Amino acid sequence: MGTIKRSFTPAFKARVALDLIKEADTVTALCSKYGIHPTQAGKWKQTALTGLEINFSDTPIRELKAKDAVIEELYTTIGQLKVELDWLKKKLSVE
Repeated sequence: MGTIKRSFTPAFKARVALDLIKEADTVTALCSKYGIHPTQAGKWKQTALTGLEINFSDTPIRELKAKDAVIEELYTTIGQLKVELDWLKKKLSVE
């Protein structure tokens, strides 16, 4: 008989990671309280800490602005090509 893989909500993972970061209790006690394995708890804590570093850096904001600029440029090009195509269709149908 196999084990059933449990899935946890992001809110639950965040709550566990926050308790681990606070270090108000031992890892073993927190894992017993939440019913998870200490290795999994360590992964969640590391993910939370990495996420905090990313959220406080300017890199994601700059990347989003660069992506928005590229998208705007592409939409401009598409609009220009559409106008040129319509002009060509009009010219070819008149003659």
